[in-house]
Parts: sequence; C-alpha cells; structure tokens
Amino acid sequence: MDEKPVDSASLPKGDKPHRPVAFSARRVLVREVNWLGDLVLSLPALRAIRAIFDRARLSVLVADNLVGFFDGINWVDEVIPYRSSVGAAGLKYHFKISSEISAREFDLAILFPGSFRSALWLMLAGVPVRIGYAGDGRGFMLTHRVSPGIDALAGHQSRYWLGLVRDVFDCDESFCDRPQTLTPSPQNVSAMRSWLAMRRIRQRAKLIAIAPAAAYGPAKEWPSAHYVALIDLLAERYGAECVLVGSPSERGRCEQLAASARAGAIVAAGETGVGELIALLSLCDGFAGNDSGAMHLAAALSLPTVGIFGSTNPARTGPVGQRAEVIYRAVECSPCLDRTCRFGHYNCLREIAPAEVADSLARLGGYAAQPGATQTSMA
Repeated sequence: MDEKPVDSASLPKGDKPHRPVAFSARRVLVREVNWLGDLVLSLPALRAIRAIFDRARLSVLVADNLVGFFDGINWVDEVIPYRSSVGAAGLKYHFKISSEISAREFDLAILFPGSFRSALWLMLAGVPVRIGYAGDGRGFMLTHRVSPGIDALAGHQSRYWLGLVRDVFDCDESFCDRPQTLTPSPQNVSAMRSWLAMRRIRQRAKLIAIAPAAAYGPAKEWPSAHYVALIDLLAERYGAECVLVGSPSERGRCEQLAASARAGAIVAAGETGVGELIALLSLCDGFAGNDSGAMHLAAALSLPTVGIFGSTNPARTGPVGQRAEVIYRAVECSPCLDRTCRFGHYNCLREIAPAEVADSLARLGGYAAQPGATQTSMA
C-alpha cells in the first residue's frame, strides 16, 4: 500500500506537527472506542495523533455502525469497519479482521478501548508497536503499556484518551484544550436538507433537535411528560419546531412523544445513520436531550446544547463546548451511575422543569421569537 502524505492544509486548524524520534511511523492505526459519545470525546486524542504523525497514513478501526462518524473528517485517511456484534461463534472473524489489519502493514497501533479483544486483534495482526492502557489481562499483548494518570481517571472522560497520547508521545499540554469540533459531509447535509424539507410544517421556524432516549437506561432519561411539555413550550414561546432523534429501537418512544405533543414533532429516530445524524443536527438551531451520543455530537457541532443529567456525572461525561450547558440536580443519591433508580423515584430527573431547559436554550442562543409565535397557551 502506498503511503499517502497528509497535506498540511487538511490538518485540524492550529495543530503543530510533533513526532518523538522513538516513534517514527509511516502507517498508523488507531483502534477507536465503541460508543458514539465516547467517539466524540476521543476526538482531541485522535487529532493529537494526527499532528504527531503528520506525514503518516492514519487509519481508524471502528465498529461498522459508527463508520459514518468519519464522513466529514478529511484528515483521517482510512476507516476500517469491523462487525459491531461478534458472538461466541465469532472465532473465525477474529482471525479474519486480524488478517485484514496485517495486510495493511501498520508500523504502530494505538488502542483507545481497554478490552482484551482489541489488543488480541492487533497482536494476531503482528503490528510491531502496540500501545494502550494495561488492564483486562491484556498487558502481555501490548509492546508499550501505560497506566492512566489521576486526570485520566478522575477528570473529564476526554482526558482518558488524551492522557494515553500525552504520556506515550510527550505531547504539549495545549492538546488538552483543543475543541472536539465536527464537520458534516456536504453529501449528508444535502440529503438531510431534502429530508427535512419534505417533513417540516413550519419551514422558517427555528428547529430544535431533541434526544429523549438513552441506551444506558431509564436513569438517564428525562420523563416523557417533561419532553412533551418542552415541545409545546418551545412552540408556544418561540414558534419553534422540534425533531426527535434516536436509534431504531427508540423510534417508538419518539413517536409517542410526537403524538402526545399538541405542537407535534418530526420523528427522525431510526431514519438516520451516524453520518446523517451529524448532518441533521448541523441543520438545527439548538439541541436538548439526555446524556447521550447525540448530545455530544450537538456540542461538537457548536450547536446550542442543553444536556439533561440524572444518574451520570456531568463532571465526567458532560458535553464539551462553549455553547453547551448541563442541567443537573445533585440530589443525595446522585450520581449513582445506575441504569435504574434503586429507590424508584428518579428525583434527579423529575425535579428538572421543562421551562428550565427552554430558558437554557434561550440563554445559549438556540432560538429567537418567531413572527406569529404566540406567548399564550395553545389550548
């Protein structure tokens, strides 16, 4: 495979090349993380690797359901998908993906996930330099083992992967302050603009994206009644229209919310891949939702973003960006990190009022009053 030098003009803005002598490489592989939100938070670390190995061919190995995340990232040279579901009968597949990696003759691989399997693939592929955090019994499969520092374990989640890159490659600390900026692909933007045009009722109204579900469980989900009230409140106050985003498994919940709201809502859940979701969010004027991958995408797109937190810790996994804000009730039992409320009350979420979310969006510049919008009840 021919080396593809990176044009400096395509590097993330502000990055300065830096390569320690001990780690010269022509072909670099990054084994990316497995969750959409983590993928966003790992971007600063990936950008740092791109700048360190500014003339190398940079490839990422990522689950097939997340490939679209890289549609608009032109400073990554190759995206290698692997099957997101490999069951107990997947032994042959482990050798297959390892063979695909081996054929590309990587000089160096950096593992963001801490799993045994991710290290196994790269060892079987014979990548000569394999770097990652030790743990999960995989230390013997890594040529360079790293222990996470205090900031990686106790700080924001993005520091976990940044800490790995910083400690191995002696990066400048300024990398820790780089934004997690995302750019949608023009093709996806065009497709989603057409998709919206066929579904919008008020074409000129402000469009607010809402993510009402979370894969983790109900302890991260603001009550449905609150979302219905928010949709109607945004229509009453600002004439705004809402689009509900989520996965195919979350479509039913979104359809129920849209049907329950007097103002109605567009349902996009289950109709977009990750690349299309990024494009759709880029066409919106604001975002409100649970601690989820969509929340992190919105913040990385510099969209006015309000993250609603319950069982999880916003200091650890909050959205990053100048136009992002968190609403969190630090009740006595929170953050518990549980999937369901052990006490059954979900007070950390129930106590957050719809008006509070609407006010936060206004403060962040998510919308302005639209011509013809009413200030009274829609009843």
